[in-house]
Amino acid sequence: MKKLIQLIEKGTSPYHATANVVQQFQDGGYEPLFLNRPWKLQRGGRYYTVVQESTLIAFSVGEPTDAGMFRIAGAHTDFPGLRLKQNPEIVKNGYAQLNVEVYGGAILNTWLDRPLSVAGRVALRSNDVFRPATRLVDFKKPFLVIPNLAIHMNREINKGVELNRQKEMLPVAGIRGDEMTEGYFRRLLAERLSVEEEEILDYELGLYNCDRPEYVGDAEEGPYLSAPRIDNLSGVQAIVSGMLEGEGKGIRVAAFFDHEEIGSRTKQGAGSQLLCMVLEKIADSLGYGRMGLLEGLQDSMFLSVDVGHAYHPNYPEKMDPTNQCPLNHGLCIKEACTQAYATDSRAVAAVQQICLKEGIPYTKYFNRSDGTSGGTLGSIASAMVPVATVDVGIPILAMHSARELMGVADEGALVDLLRAYYGL
Repeated sequence: MKKLIQLIEKGTSPYHATANVVQQFQDGGYEPLFLNRPWKLQRGGRYYTVVQESTLIAFSVGEPTDAGMFRIAGAHTDFPGLRLKQNPEIVKNGYAQLNVEVYGGAILNTWLDRPLSVAGRVALRSNDVFRPATRLVDFKKPFLVIPNLAIHMNREINKGVELNRQKEMLPVAGIRGDEMTEGYFRRLLAERLSVEEEEILDYELGLYNCDRPEYVGDAEEGPYLSAPRIDNLSGVQAIVSGMLEGEGKGIRVAAFFDHEEIGSRTKQGAGSQLLCMVLEKIADSLGYGRMGLLEGLQDSMFLSVDVGHAYHPNYPEKMDPTNQCPLNHGLCIKEACTQAYATDSRAVAAVQQICLKEGIPYTKYFNRSDGTSGGTLGSIASAMVPVATVDVGIPILAMHSARELMGVADEGALVDLLRAYYGL
């Protein structure tokens, strides 16, 4: 859990989460590769490649195995929230505010009254116009808040209020309005990066909840963890730990994609050709060629690792009557005949056999037949890389809230599954 908590604290944007994962793989002896250069892979080698600074694919090259050429697991580095627009400064009657837009399916009211900061990527001038320089930035200190309206001015607030994304989600900045002149935030950003204002061209910056992860319960570590960004840094860390701790045959692949929360269909998302490109470069460098890759995919496997919906004791009517996932009952295997979750009974059975062999607790999740609960990158990725795919993850409560709740034991079960999946 310590590694997950560290990732949550440092992974304040997809870029920072990816940078932390890179560091973990580097510490584990993985070497960097670049998509625009030839690869000369060695048996026993460990490698990673970063794409757009928010997507990462790592792999290790083991001996061939009859279990298929590739054993793949994937998760996503992004999380729902608020992103800063360009020229964000707004002044209203002495208050300084910043203009934001909503990213993904955030539960908006959970972002109210929270200590918020800003993190992400900034693009800077360079000598090559087609290759701007980039820098990561994290203000760390909370300097924004989106205040609620007092109940005295809205007596119906406890009956539910729809928040207008443009009007009511604007954060108040911790400065006086008369200091918020045009270009103020760019000047603040330049100061933070120690560059001239003119060097800043554009940015991809998001607000994040500064609340720290906290154990909840009568034990020293749990039984619950309340934290921001559990979706889906819990899946990211489980894959990293499984890769670093579980040695095995074949080619083990860990893919961490950006943009899952907005549909995955971007150049660094799971709905792109990116994973196929990387697998083809691996196969080509090892002498298998494209035909060898296509043949090797037939017996390969993909685990889509993302959080699932835990049983909520206050809303039992929202749960499927026979397939429920309480916290601390193990990882959950998610299925849906609509393929919102990748569902293949043969592949699911393989995961179950791993769990049974290793004594790993698990539950199964299905949506209510009269409801829906979204999807994952599993079916999207398997349409691009047609291999047997299973959706797994830890069940959580308050999914897409600014602060979510998970069972500590469930993360341990998920790590055990990934370790065994890569190691058997």
